Amino acid sequence: MNDKVHPLERLEGLEPRNRKFWDSAFRWLCIFVASTSIFFLLVLLGSVLLIGVKTLNWNFLTHYPEPLPENAGIGPAIWGTIWVCIVCGCLALPTGVATAIFLEEFKPRNRWLRKFHSFVQLNITNLAGVPSVVYGILGLTLFVSMAGVFGTPKEPAVSVGVDYFDQFFSAGEKALLIPIEDASAPATVVTEGMKAMNTDGEWVDVNVVKSRRRLPKDAEARKYALISGRESGRIEKASWYYFRLPFGRSVLAGAFTLMLVILPVVIISSQEAIRAVPRSLREAGLGLGATPWQVVRNVTLPAAIPGIMTGAILSMSRAIGEAAPILILAGAVFLTASPGNLMDNFTVMPLQIFDWAGRPIKEFHSLAASGIILLLGILFLFNSVAVIIRQFTQKQNS
Repeated sequence: MNDKVHPLERLEGLEPRNRKFWDSAFRWLCIFVASTSIFFLLVLLGSVLLIGVKTLNWNFLTHYPEPLPENAGIGPAIWGTIWVCIVCGCLALPTGVATAIFLEEFKPRNRWLRKFHSFVQLNITNLAGVPSVVYGILGLTLFVSMAGVFGTPKEPAVSVGVDYFDQFFSAGEKALLIPIEDASAPATVVTEGMKAMNTDGEWVDVNVVKSRRRLPKDAEARKYALISGRESGRIEKASWYYFRLPFGRSVLAGAFTLMLVILPVVIISSQEAIRAVPRSLREAGLGLGATPWQVVRNVTLPAAIPGIMTGAILSMSRAIGEAAPILILAGAVFLTASPGNLMDNFTVMPLQIFDWAGRPIKEFHSLAASGIILLLGILFLFNSVAVIIRQFTQKQNS
């Protein structure tokens, strides 16, 4: 016996007055809940704006963090956020959309392949709920050190676009460089007859002395004077195309880790957008003799782009605000320079804001509020670009 009641049968016993009352009550309940949410959001944003607008100036935007709040800035964190999010978007969005197309449009017919397809789909759905800190630990093992398969970040197995030097500082505070073959070479020791490069790239003769007492007093003579037996420090000069394996605590490692965080969201939202395309459009394309890929490229994908861009907006919004995985990967807040290539160290704005908000000095709290305003502005800029692309594609498809 079927005990289920059809939804329309439930309305038969309601009088017209009761129907209007419950309809009006539900509508006002929705308005109240929405208005309350908007009110608290406006109060929160207003309080942040009032606190942070005082310290939001050009020095704050361009300078690096300092112990004194009046001189501190967020410049390196801004560029770190932009670098990481752009690289993350370039990695995650094409990969996620391609995966969604494969799962939705090219479903296997073989029985075992169908089971594997269902297994992959189930895992993608489960991964969307995994805490981001877990991805941070995974990125630390998989991208930063690569489990030691390709050496270590300090002694990488593969490096392109970088020159290594052993650096000394003379008694005259001049930097002297000795070129070496790779990062695994032993440290250079000061010896008699040694030559070195100055900061202009010119080779000079080093004045080697046996002890600090024998350093020359003349300023010109002390310019390239070094103490015998002193070991150097290892530095690297990288080009814009610098690449190494393993990645180390670099922009590329952070971008790959954030890609893992947002990839399930991109895949699931793209799948929903593709499913929303009417089946009749696909059948019409196949009926005209087009291949499945031609139907996907010319019919399904253009029609699904507005929905895909909505998912991209949500996923990139999450990536910009993530702090937990970056805290594990980067771990550095005080950086005086912005990233110059994909292998550079970096920090991001949520990490810098978290650091300032946790300090007891009140002025740092104002800096944290200014960082929040700026972060919301960058988020709005990224989302605006995605919305423009979505509106443009909707007009083309209409």
